[in-house]
Amino acid sequence: MSAGDKIKNAAEEFGGKAKEAVGKVTDNEQLVAEGKADQAKANVKQAGEDVKDAFKK
Repeated sequence: MSAGDKIKNAAEEFGGKAKEAVGKVTDNEQLVAEGKADQAKANVKQAGEDVKDAFKK
């Protein structure tokens, strides 16, 4: 996996965490759910990249 992919996945996860935090502060359940979904999506992408890396070795 390239460093760029790792950075993109980390940024997406961080964005999800930020969105979740803002949702909690503003008592916006939809924003909390979107933040959690963004984090989950980033984690799935990261897991896929890790699998690719494992097969490259």
